[in-house]
Amino acid sequence: MSIEDKIKAAAKSVEGKLEAAAGELTGDTKMEVEGKAKQVEAAAMQTAEDLKDKAKGVLDSIKEKIG
Repeated sequence: MSIEDKIKAAAKSVEGKLEAAAGELTGDTKMEVEGKAKQVEAAAMQTAEDLKDKAKGVLDSIKEKIG
């Protein structure tokens, strides 16, 4: 996972946590739900990047064994 992608996922997660907390504190259900949705999106971004990293590792391992 590139450092830029890690930063984007972390920022999205923090943004979502803050938005959800603000929504909860103010009683704004829409804001709270949107914040939670951003947290889910961040988790999905992280999972996708982890899968990319694992796939690259597998490909690199295969290349080493072939070469």
